[in-house]
Amino acid sequence: MTDTLRWGILATGGIAHAFTSDLVLHGFQVQAVGSRSQPSADAFAAEFGIPTAHGSYEALVADPDVDIIYVSTPHPFHAENAALALNAGKHVLIEKPIAMNGREAREIVDLAAGLGLLVMEGMWTRFLPHMVRIREIIAAGTLGDVHTLIADHTQDLPDDPAHRLNDLALGGGALLDLAIYPLSFASNLFGRPETILASASFKDTGADAQVATIFRYPGGQIATTLSASDTKGPNTATILGTDGRIDIDHVWYSPTTIHVRSSDNELVESFTAEVAGRGMHYQAAEMERVIGAGKTSSDILPTEELVAIMETLDAVRDQIGLRYPGE
Repeated sequence: MTDTLRWGILATGGIAHAFTSDLVLHGFQVQAVGSRSQPSADAFAAEFGIPTAHGSYEALVADPDVDIIYVSTPHPFHAENAALALNAGKHVLIEKPIAMNGREAREIVDLAAGLGLLVMEGMWTRFLPHMVRIREIIAAGTLGDVHTLIADHTQDLPDDPAHRLNDLALGGGALLDLAIYPLSFASNLFGRPETILASASFKDTGADAQVATIFRYPGGQIATTLSASDTKGPNTATILGTDGRIDIDHVWYSPTTIHVRSSDNELVESFTAEVAGRGMHYQAAEMERVIGAGKTSSDILPTEELVAIMETLDAVRDQIGLRYPGE
């Protein structure tokens, strides 16, 4: 492995374009791209100035000039594609969610650990500057004891039954595409919930359109979330503590502004994250930092937490009666 870590992009869809754009903008070395078709790989490589284009995922992971693979295929293929890359000796960043369920997540994490490789989920929000600042504020005790998270992730997304977002066979629905954001945020703040309450409404395709959750944690904390693919809401979040609160502006999971207020509503601090691009490069920087340190798990998004989050999503699915084909 060279001192400069070299990225390979597995699949060429919309999220791969967004991530690669940020990598290139911020000077990361994108060495290769792999697609199921050579023309798609060639077009992607030409768009971003990538040296090597492979006409299969197998050829990409076998490329000796690639150190890290970014898996950006639809959800049901994450575990399979991650295993392909790991078994080829590559570190792997997997677009969220890391897998379809807790069992798959455990298999991926255990495989990576056994091979001495890093696997991380592309929960890019956790690495953004305003989220870093939020963790600093909480650690400093500014909010006192943190008791509550309130967050929504609500979008007015395509209604076309054939669209991936509405296709259960591709893991479509509000839970895996949208709720993963606030549920991961809650996990970051409070850990694994002790009790879970969930309710949902569904589209004609069987995909979940709205999912509401209430989590209670061993320390008595509460997190409430609403995620929806059929209506757009404020997309804000609030963290409540005994001595104050943090209000996170629209859109809370993207680079934005936070406001820290005391318990008597006095403004203590405002912090704005000025970010070039979308901000997806921060997760890439964390991958490279962890690998450079010779570690196989990020302190900011540990591998065991990835499994716990997927197991929490499994518990939500059990309550709302959501099943994917083949389960």
